[in-house]
Amino acid sequence: MKKPISSYFFAVIGVGLLASGVYFIKTIEDPQSILRALLYICVGLGCGIFGHGMGEIIVRIAMKNNPAVAKQLEIVQKDERSLANANRAKAKAFDLMIFVFGALNITVALMDIDLTVVLLLVFAYLFIVGYCTYYRIKYHKEM
Repeated sequence: MKKPISSYFFAVIGVGLLASGVYFIKTIEDPQSILRALLYICVGLGCGIFGHGMGEIIVRIAMKNNPAVAKQLEIVQKDERSLANANRAKAKAFDLMIFVFGALNITVALMDIDLTVVLLLVFAYLFIVGYCTYYRIKYHKEM
């Protein structure tokens, strides 16, 4: 199990990002500033990190108060069928993502958006496909 301090650390960092992002969004007057977009990203990351940290804290408290449920949860998480189902779902999601991401790349390119954005999307797409190919070859050699 993870150290409990890291969950509290994530919760505090999340609140800090969220609060600083909201504060600076209210103080910046230029609505077209690139900094303003970064502050909104900061708010989103703060919410996500805070939610992750608080979720871990709540699960830890619930498991401490009810050891029977904690034992059952541990069995379910380590069950081979659950792991196989999770891996199968990830594989299906990846297969769908390849087609959706490819269609999104074509759509963005046809919309005549800035070349930098199109290239970033294409490089991200090719990185994911290359990563998949690397592990496919690696696992094929292991068999």
